Parts: sequence; structure tokens; C-alpha cells
Amino acid sequence: MTLGYKLLLVFIAFLTVLSVVIAMAFRERKRAREIPEGDLAAQQAADGRVLLTVFSAIIGGMFLTLLTAWLVFF
Repeated sequence: MTLGYKLLLVFIAFLTVLSVVIAMAFRERKRAREIPEGDLAAQQAADGRVLLTVFSAIIGGMFLTLLTAWLVFF
């Protein structure tokens, strides 16, 4: 497998992570609109799910960066 194909796979993985984060954020935003204003625990839980997804994606992006560097330089 050539370097171009390997980098294409990394790019596809990046787009997959990005699309999952965007889809999850929009889904949680839609759900958050249905939460009553007085239900603070549900609002905090929704915020926590979004933050967990975003920070998990950051870690996934860091892994993809390391994978790309490894593919290019080794």
C-alpha cells in the first residue's frame, strides 16, 4: 500500500470523527430544546455528553496526527 492510500485512510478517519461529533452536537442541541427550563440536572447532563464527545474527538484527532506523522516519516 502506498503512502497516498495510507494518508487517504487517515483522512477518511478524520472525516468520520468530525461527522460523528457534528451529528452528536446537533442531536444534543435538539434534545436540549425539549428540556424544561427548571430541570437543571438534565441540562447539565446534556452539556456533559457534548463535552465528552468533543474532548474524545480531540484525543482522537491527536491520535490521527501521530498516525499521520508515523506513516510519513517511518
